[in-house]
Amino acid sequence: MSQGVKTAIAGVTGYAGAELARLLLNHPRLQNTPPVFLGRMGADETTLLWDLHPQLARNDGSKSPEVVPFSWEQLKAGGIEILFMATPHEQSREWAPQAIANGLRVVDLSGAWRLYERANSAVYKLEDADPAAAAKLQAEAVFGAPELHRAEIKSARIVANPGCYSTSVILPLAPLVQKNLVDLDRGIIADCKSGVSGAGKAPTAKTHFMHAADNLSAYSVFGHRHTGELYEQLHLTADQIRFTPHLLPIPRGILSSIYLRLKKATTKDALDSLFRSFYAESPMVRVHAPGNLPQIQNIVRTNFCDIGFELGPNGRDVLIISCLDNLLKGAAGQAVQNMNVMCGYGESEGLL
Repeated sequence: MSQGVKTAIAGVTGYAGAELARLLLNHPRLQNTPPVFLGRMGADETTLLWDLHPQLARNDGSKSPEVVPFSWEQLKAGGIEILFMATPHEQSREWAPQAIANGLRVVDLSGAWRLYERANSAVYKLEDADPAAAAKLQAEAVFGAPELHRAEIKSARIVANPGCYSTSVILPLAPLVQKNLVDLDRGIIADCKSGVSGAGKAPTAKTHFMHAADNLSAYSVFGHRHTGELYEQLHLTADQIRFTPHLLPIPRGILSSIYLRLKKATTKDALDSLFRSFYAESPMVRVHAPGNLPQIQNIVRTNFCDIGFELGPNGRDVLIISCLDNLLKGAAGQAVQNMNVMCGYGESEGLL
């Protein structure tokens, strides 16, 4: 699949689905093979993409793509090769095995396939019609962080897109944790703040304008569903990392402040070299110079994860700041990045 892969998106109505549609419609490799947009299974009629997302409309006289009812027959007839699922966790858990059985490759944006240990995945309260088959597919699923699992993603049949918060914590910590430089007995604090779109399109009392505007609030303390991804991908325990998410009164973007202590004193230049070496082949990670800390306004509507740090006077205390757009690097952009890896395209194609 080196050119013109045939794709489909299930779940195009939400924020992440809209961004995914925009990216695929403008992807340079897909100009002759635009994605198929899928609505609800069993729906009686089609809708138009531009009616759902007017921001995607074009001024070239082209007709709006149809959002057609979901069906496996539709996917087979269209020769679809990669199915993106921007669907609820329960729906993705049900449909992914069927997609694989129909010869499709899957990039799932939900949390249905991200977690391998039952103690962590239980937060989603998922039930499988065939637990044995689901467990087998779960073992095959690849955690879709290209910077960490590029080789496995390339040949994967199912890629589980990481959570937005977890991406913002895993990427800045991975270089240090993998080198065994962190004093885990002192623990890691991940203080993370996200725009309101991270909660999805359906309004709730806490994402309502009257609650979120002019406010900053912590939520899901000691129980956020992305926490298990930190444990599994960084090989940490609950005693070694504390993650607390907060709701920012902005539409999109995440800023994570990560506090840790190193086992041995080091220098700013050494830390800078470590980060740059680790991400030398990762075009979607931008490492800032020491003391130049990332800001949300510089990553919004991009697929970059920006990483910067400050080193304390003792050479051991480190503050890392990471920023990303929760709808792009934290969702749709990372999904397209995974597709690029799966198809042998340049990793940043369609994302810059």
